[in-house]
Order: sequence, then structure tokens, then C-alpha cells
Amino acid sequence: MTEKTIISTDNAPAAIGTYSQAVKAGNTVYLSGQIPLNPETMEMVTASFEAQAVQVFENLKAVAEAAGGSLADFVKITVLLSDLKYFAEVNHIMAKYFSVPYPARAAYAVKALPKDADIEIEAIMVL
Repeated sequence: MTEKTIISTDNAPAAIGTYSQAVKAGNTVYLSGQIPLNPETMEMVTASFEAQAVQVFENLKAVAEAAGGSLADFVKITVLLSDLKYFAEVNHIMAKYFSVPYPARAAYAVKALPKDADIEIEAIMVL
């Protein structure tokens, strides 16, 4: 059986439910979904969709670094949006955080997200 290591950092929001920020199994790290919570205040970033998305990527970056990696190690991300009208903006913001070759990605519009966020992203990273 593969050994599991729980990844945790104060530089990303604490879990608000029964989950870990990330779990490492072998050389693969599974990052839990991040919403736009400021890790210092645990308050939602609500200024704009862009501000929400940036906070989510910063949270993912912090968890990736705590696991010993970086966003460049992401192989798959799943983007959950409150509305697909944000799809083009996600692409624009992603381009600031990732370079070619990009990770695989799926994007879905969902009925609702925790704390009424407009975006949540989960990821898989290989070290």
C-alpha cells in the first residue's frame, strides 16, 4: 500500500470541512479544491472575479510549495465556476500562472460553491 502524507500550510486557508489541504501518495499530490479565502483572515475575497481567481491560484501555489513543488508540477486541474461567463477570464488569469506545456484541465459551471464563491479549483501535481 502506498504511504500517504498529509500536506498542510498556514500560507493557504485552513480546511473548512473534513478534508486535508493536500495528500501526497507516492510522487503524486492531490490538492483539495481552493476557493478565494484569504488565509490570514479566512474571509472571502469578493472585490471582483479576477481577485477571486487570483486568490485561488495563490492558495494553490502555497499548497504546492508546502508539498515541495510548484504550479509547474501540476498535471491536471479542475475549475468549478458559478457561471461559464467567467471561462475566458479564467484563461487570461491562468496564463499569468502557467506556461507551456499547460496542465490538462476541465471546467464546469455548477449550481453553487462553498461560501458563494464564483470559482473553486482542485489540482493533481506530480513531483
